[in-house]
Amino acid sequence: MTIMPTLDPFIRNEREAELAALADRLAAQFALRAAKHDKEGDFPFDNFEDMKQAGYLKLPVPKEYGGEEIGLYELVLLQERLARGDGSTALAVGWHMGHMLHYRAARPWPEALFERFCIEVVERGSMINSFASEKATGSPSRGGKPQTVAEKVDGGWLLTGTKTYSTLSPILNHFIVSAAIANEERNGEFLVTRSEQITINETWDTLGMRATGSHDLVLNRAFVPDDDFISRMDVDRKYPKQDDGGGWMLHIPACYLGIAYAARDYAVEYASRYRPNSLPGPIAELPHIQQLIGLMEVDLTAARTLMYSVAARWDEQPDKRSALKPDFGIVKYLATNSAQQIVDRAMRIVGGASLSRTLPLERMYRDVRAGLHNPPMDDVVLKNAARRALAEWE
Repeated sequence: MTIMPTLDPFIRNEREAELAALADRLAAQFALRAAKHDKEGDFPFDNFEDMKQAGYLKLPVPKEYGGEEIGLYELVLLQERLARGDGSTALAVGWHMGHMLHYRAARPWPEALFERFCIEVVERGSMINSFASEKATGSPSRGGKPQTVAEKVDGGWLLTGTKTYSTLSPILNHFIVSAAIANEERNGEFLVTRSEQITINETWDTLGMRATGSHDLVLNRAFVPDDDFISRMDVDRKYPKQDDGGGWMLHIPACYLGIAYAARDYAVEYASRYRPNSLPGPIAELPHIQQLIGLMEVDLTAARTLMYSVAARWDEQPDKRSALKPDFGIVKYLATNSAQQIVDRAMRIVGGASLSRTLPLERMYRDVRAGLHNPPMDDVVLKNAARRALAEWE
């Protein structure tokens, strides 16, 4: 699969063009390996080494700590284009990229701890992700109480429990873990460093997004020093700068739109070149094929326009970020549902050959299904949108 640079109306300036070119170069490399990693279900360490060497991992870090301090608009631009090469890699690294942007904007960590970790990202290519999901609680967005327990001891804490859907776990040296604080009716967040008390159970064997490394993270009295205690969640967590509304999670719709974009490109190129001997020209000349292409284009344009518009508002109106939360959900809803329609139509254009594992569409079809299960869920998005509409008439 070839990743072709395009004239993108959402690239507004030279800096964004340079970032897009960086993502395009990486995506082209990832596309060459995507089928192998998908088939074997292994973690793409080679892709992450490429991103580390290219300086991709440090882009969201504050300039004061050696990063490029990219905005949300630039983040989704990068992540969308990266996903055109490999959805699994884009979704996985998106959690690191999004979290670093969130921590920079909201500053929920103790500043000394945040500075230390930022320097590690810049100098060593370290990454981070937050682990809250557990089998007993389901999605943390539903409000389940963690079964992982943090016990206070001299100089720190001991954490015991198992986290599921632990994306990036094969490569991380640090994990943000939520846990119930023993003897308190509170939960806490902890920066846990890999040690002998941490095990990665390789349980991730799924239909789509097979190379995200979302295994189980098992902690057996893992020690966390007091300096690496982040906060008591929902009690003393503070935002010295502001509540950012969760805009960083736009990395999720960006990923799925990137996959859809790649499927659209593949189908359009195929339709332009494939000429069965029963036709005088390529199938792109057939009205029903043009209709499918048109429907793909409408869905993709609408979803991308909304995503970039909302991301720009987040960048340009920092005092209104928390009020954008329903819009972030609507972006995700439209992107993930549109992505499935786009990939489906791309497969209809290509026909039976699209089911072959030798072509990328079959993998893209499976990968976009995962979007339905990334937060926020469709029912939550629709409920929040309804509440906002109804509030206008209260």
